[in-house]
Amino acid sequence: MTAEQKLVAARAFWNEEQATDDQIQAVMLIAQQKKFRAKTVIGLDDDRKAKHFASLPTLPDAMAARALVVYHLTAQREMMGAFLDALGISHEAGLIQDDAVKPEPDRIGAAVQLISGKYPAEDVTLYLDTLLCQDPDTWGALGDLPGQQATSA
Repeated sequence: MTAEQKLVAARAFWNEEQATDDQIQAVMLIAQQKKFRAKTVIGLDDDRKAKHFASLPTLPDAMAARALVVYHLTAQREMMGAFLDALGISHEAGLIQDDAVKPEPDRIGAAVQLISGKYPAEDVTLYLDTLLCQDPDTWGALGDLPGQQATSA
């Protein structure tokens, strides 16, 4: 992730009402990393917490996954919707409605090309890598595309 993506993701993470457990864990990580007391971190405004969170060198997998999902739902819905539309997958503002849906492999390349032409490369790469990492059974064909290999976000 770019530094800007990390900061946007961190802000979305702190604004997510349903991420309380992950936020508490993040407070503890920040406190440990920055040598603060947890109470001090809790007292920081969300922007300062986001900046500290974005600067953490590593995150537990579940927390990183939560931050990525919230980031995409907050900042990348338009791109997600365009991608799913190109695949012919039913969605509501970029959120897939049917958990059992699997994209048609022959449509994936064109869908990737469509969003690659409309959105910044770092946003497209992060989105595709996130899909592939979080659900390789459904999105495994993304890894077969030239130039598309999952990288660590």
